[in-house]
Amino acid sequence: MNSKRPVNLDLSTIHFPLPALTSIAHRITGVILFVGLIFGFWALDASLSSPEGFESVRNALAHNVLVKLIAWGLLSALGFHFVAGIKHLLMDTGYGVDLEGGNRKAQITVVISAVLVVLAGVWVW
Repeated sequence: MNSKRPVNLDLSTIHFPLPALTSIAHRITGVILFVGLIFGFWALDASLSSPEGFESVRNALAHNVLVKLIAWGLLSALGFHFVAGIKHLLMDTGYGVDLEGGNRKAQITVVISAVLVVLAGVWVW
């Protein structure tokens, strides 16, 4: 065993490249979407239970700031996760797997996702 190897366990000192950050964010948004299914299924169940349930969900989405924030967050996570998923599918086909292509695809992912986040915010608010 090589005991002279440097060991850096402080992740805050490591500079991650953009493709790594987008990959990590893709995993995080997947977890957010999984947890967000609880709210989505609850709203779907409530809205389909009766006309009054539908109105209560509609009113919550129209007037409750916290509900709007949750909806915007889930739509933003969905948008980023979708775009990053397309990026990963392109990588699986062998397109842009070199360093330059990976950086370019990560930049495109961030830009398209930012546009989708803004559009989701406009739609929700």
